[in-house]
Amino acid sequence: MRFAIEPAYPLHTRLTILREPQSPGQDAAALALGALGWVLGDAPRAERLLALTGLTVDDLRSGLGDPAVLGAVLDFLAAHEPDLVAAAEELAVKPAELMAARERL
Repeated sequence: MRFAIEPAYPLHTRLTILREPQSPGQDAAALALGALGWVLGDAPRAERLLALTGLTVDDLRSGLGDPAVLGAVLDFLAAHEPDLVAAAEELAVKPAELMAARERL
């Protein structure tokens, strides 16, 4: 004897995983962290970040969740358009999105 099992949903329907909505501040922080990673990927650029912002390596380490530190990273990019554009390309966002993230931090 064979039993046929009826699916609970049509097989052609795609399933969606529901997640908790992120606040704009979380998205902005994630974008800023991505930008920081991009900046730190180039030693001369990283040195320029530290020199121009006055941050130290320890400040960066301890301030990864601090909106002020993350905002300083985005301000650094905003001050040099070629870096802003290159970082945005690497992060697959528009430069305006990076600047909007700065406003949300």
